[in-house]
Amino acid sequence: MAMTQPNDDDRAGAPLAGKAALVTGGARRLGAVIARTLHAAGAQIVLHYRSSADAAESLAKELNGRRAHSAALAAADLLDPHSPAALAAAAVAAFGRLDILVNNASTFYPTPMGRIDERVWSDLIGTNLKAPLFLAQAASGALRASGGLILNLVDIHGMRPLRHHPVYSVAKAGLIMLTKSLARELGPEVRVNAIAPGPVMWPEKGVDEALRQRIIDRTALKRGGSPEDIARAVLFFACDAPFVTGQVLAVDGGRSIGW
Repeated sequence: MAMTQPNDDDRAGAPLAGKAALVTGGARRLGAVIARTLHAAGAQIVLHYRSSADAAESLAKELNGRRAHSAALAAADLLDPHSPAALAAAAVAAFGRLDILVNNASTFYPTPMGRIDERVWSDLIGTNLKAPLFLAQAASGALRASGGLILNLVDIHGMRPLRHHPVYSVAKAGLIMLTKSLARELGPEVRVNAIAPGPVMWPEKGVDEALRQRIIDRTALKRGGSPEDIARAVLFFACDAPFVTGQVLAVDGGRSIGW
């Protein structure tokens, strides 16, 4: 009897073949690296974006060029209360299932005391905490059906506050607790974990070189990391951690122990 030859997605190098992932903020920077890494492992990718349409379209074209019909786009403003349900539905509609939700989209900027107002509170809490909660809730049915995974991108400053960033720090602290809470609420079908990056990608507005060096000096490894370090951690949770849930993995060169 003739043997059917596996296609590229069935080989050992594609452990996520047949699975679908939604990456919020997936068009640029860390989100794009995560999307490329999951795609290289065989996953179909839904790239969420808000305003980075050109970057999203370019990345989708790149991924579809590597494997036809393997990437789709979903535009949404995560602060719109109707967006989480619409985004989850669009992700499922794109590939007929949802296996991985990566809550990567985030806003980050200082909010020194005396300058905090409702607008910045709503923005930072909304993107970093509220949106992941409501998106997880909206996607929970599809994720339960697939025995899926939620990954939240958190921050060391959710555990140790960053000076002049109290609202951001509170939002990430909430996301850490949300990770643990969702692990209980959505188990046993869905695993929920978080990754806390260290100095792997600097803010687009730049960081003073002296401050950058001070941050690196606080790591045990005395060097910065890369977005690929975070993407490899995402791949670990997606492929090699079936008995891990409710955990926060620091990928920070030891900064969390060398404070």
